[in-house]
Amino acid sequence: MRGMPPELTDPFEIGGVPIANRVLLAPLAGIGNWFVRLQAKRHGAGLAVSEMVSSFALHYRNERTLRELLVLHPDEHPVSIQLFGHDAEVMRSGAAIAAAAGADLIDINMGCPVPKVRKTGAGAQLLRDPELALALARAAREGSGLPVTVKLRSGIEAGDRSGFDLAIRLAEEAGVAAIGFHPRAATKGHKGQPDYALTRELTERIEVPVIVSGGLSSAAAARQAYEESGADAVMIARGSLGNPWVFEELTGRRAAPPSRTEVADELLWVLDRAEEHLGPERAERYLRKFYPWYFEGIGASEEVRDELQRSADLARARELIEAARTPVGVA
Repeated sequence: MRGMPPELTDPFEIGGVPIANRVLLAPLAGIGNWFVRLQAKRHGAGLAVSEMVSSFALHYRNERTLRELLVLHPDEHPVSIQLFGHDAEVMRSGAAIAAAAGADLIDINMGCPVPKVRKTGAGAQLLRDPELALALARAAREGSGLPVTVKLRSGIEAGDRSGFDLAIRLAEEAGVAAIGFHPRAATKGHKGQPDYALTRELTERIEVPVIVSGGLSSAAAARQAYEESGADAVMIARGSLGNPWVFEELTGRRAAPPSRTEVADELLWVLDRAEEHLGPERAERYLRKFYPWYFEGIGASEEVRDELQRSADLARARELIEAARTPVGVA
């Protein structure tokens, strides 16, 4: 039985890797590149996990994957690279490449509910094949020489505890250094109340850290989940989109919401980093999914929202964001 829970601001370790606090950025598919991770770290996250990276793409040296998804910034360490796949030898190779790129930890996705991932035998489908899941974790450890963590769901269908059972085996038989646990069935997606009591049961069964995710849409929700689940840390996903200040709230650096100027400055920082990462043309398209997360914070009008998402090039986007920081009539 564990003692009194530590504060979210207290440090801990994952496989010997020191983590400054217990507030983590979750892997965000199609989003969690180096500058999104760096943004979370700038605002206080103790660890940021990359978006899903295909172990097959690494193994076969896919140029775009290597050039874009394995970019690490010096200021984001410690950083975890999340891999997915369904072949142990390919996972061994992919983990070695991620380690050579500078990862401090390797995470394996065993929770993705997306059908195109599951139909390959990866993601949440691994809950149906625990022996393969164990082999993948062992291979990643051996290939990388790094601590390996696994992120998984509680099961595939409602009432299914296969993910819970697999988490125990991964900790006891495969030597994983931590478990990221999303206590909702894969078929539920992001709907329904996460079962934090099941997470607490898991923390009482295994010795490695358990990191709870799912339903953490705000700082208050994250604190509640941390208390109810008994987990060792919280992992913020969609609750951080357009709101990196949630990490400041949870680590005691902020009590008040950000001002309009702060939000505009942050969005301009994101825009600059996207251009740096992708070049202007690709960044223009890529940022259209980012802008809506900041609309409320900068007080964007319907006209501004429409132009940013439909037609604004980067120069025009900067103009619109600069104009939005100061409401009309305010000197």
